[in-house]
Amino acid sequence: MESNVSSCVSSPEHPPKHDSPLPKSPTSDSLEKPTYIRFLVSNAAAGSVIGKGGSTITDFQSQSGARIQLSRNHEFFPGTSDRIIMISGSIDDILKAVELVLNKLLSEIPVEEINEVDQRSKVRLIVPNSFCGGIIGKGGATIKSFIEESQAGIKISSQDNNYYGLTDRLVTVIGTLEEQMQAIDLILSKLSEDAHYPQSMNVPFTYAVPYNAMNYGSTGGGAKYSNAKEDRSSTMTIGIADDHIGLIVGKGGRNIMEISQASGAKIKISDRGDFMSGTTDRKVTITGSQRAVHAAESMIRQKVAYAAES
Repeated sequence: MESNVSSCVSSPEHPPKHDSPLPKSPTSDSLEKPTYIRFLVSNAAAGSVIGKGGSTITDFQSQSGARIQLSRNHEFFPGTSDRIIMISGSIDDILKAVELVLNKLLSEIPVEEINEVDQRSKVRLIVPNSFCGGIIGKGGATIKSFIEESQAGIKISSQDNNYYGLTDRLVTVIGTLEEQMQAIDLILSKLSEDAHYPQSMNVPFTYAVPYNAMNYGSTGGGAKYSNAKEDRSSTMTIGIADDHIGLIVGKGGRNIMEISQASGAKIKISDRGDFMSGTTDRKVTITGSQRAVHAAESMIRQKVAYAAES
């Protein structure tokens, strides 16, 4: 995804509406660390968010301190005609920007339509499937507490409805703007507690072309990195017990594609019987930038650790 605007230089004419302090994340440290959130916007409404010559989106960036990026006009979320907005920065800055964007989108909806739904509208967040468990919680406890605290309706799309190779799910938040903002704050704070979530912000992604499922790798579309050290390809081979390989691969290769997409690394698993020397562990070879390789290794080991605990 690329931004349709350049860096902000002008000062805002109007201060952001968010005057009241927002609830703090359980870990205050995560408030300062850069993170991100993605959500859908209809292709028709995208123009109003951008503004003439990028004026609106530039103003929103200036007011909030967050970075706002929009997918190109032919890059829709699968199964929809909606474009993707990605907002990145500190949690507080992101929430200011989200409120500015949602306010703008609400102002574009005809009054009679808003009245029909009793001032409640919906926003659909895009969340990598591997992080949805954190939002749901054990026995659905976390999502229930979020619904109670925010008074918003929160629904997570079924994995079964996903397009083949798609590793994201839609989290639909229904409510008034205030209820939505409270729910988004809780969801974003929860996601950002996981160190791997902010790391997935820089993974190149595009929905303009199908994922290459055979490679279990990312599409390679998207941002180019200028950091030469990070660009340098590295390879790591780790050993994973034969009976845990199924957990990493997942049904139809779903888990391994998820890990690959979230980390940006390519992952190859040795054939049955091809073990690490002196062990009965299968070889899992991870290739990509140093950051991608370490992220993928961590996610793989996490999957195995979770399985051992349960």
